Amino acid sequence: MADIPYMIAAGSIVKILEKIKEAATPETFSQDFLKTKLGFKGGNYLAFIPWAKKAGLLESNGAPTQLYKQFRNPSSSGAAMATALKTAYSELYTRNEYCHELDKKDFKGLVMEATGESHDSSKVERIVSTFFNAKSLADFDIKNNTTTLVEDTKSKSQDDVSIKQSNKKVSLGLNYTINLVLPKTDDPAIYNAIFKSLRDNLLDC
Repeated sequence: MADIPYMIAAGSIVKILEKIKEAATPETFSQDFLKTKLGFKGGNYLAFIPWAKKAGLLESNGAPTQLYKQFRNPSSSGAAMATALKTAYSELYTRNEYCHELDKKDFKGLVMEATGESHDSSKVERIVSTFFNAKSLADFDIKNNTTTLVEDTKSKSQDDVSIKQSNKKVSLGLNYTINLVLPKTDDPAIYNAIFKSLRDNLLDC
């Protein structure tokens, strides 16, 4: 069955994530960092680390990823968490790509379908609660805004190129080939007269 991450103390996930925003990014997100720097000392909090790895916030060795850093950035935090949830709960998203828009009842049914657990399963309840708590920090609409921005930028770039091309001066060059048939003569004055006429009437144009 699907391996879907969750925390036993599901409500604590928001507290931990908010602390992550405040604290400096560690080289390794370890149990000591969670306990000492973030202040979460209970054993139930340790489940956050495998959850964060599943979500793509941490590497397998505990090193924070670029997504972790983007989550700490206020301007990209919501979008980063949306990406993290889609990564952590990819099994659910393969079944319903808009599962974050479901209410708790329908979302629970999706979890039951994926895990094979019963309706009264504590595991199902914890998965649902963990997801919905983390979702409170996510912004799933910002991706569409980013796509629009990219499209607008491309459009402006294409317009700029068109304007630059229209402002370019067009220069034309014409080449002439002149074939001369000179008369047979021994008088150099005749040749001088011919070339003088060419110079005066054609070469100076």
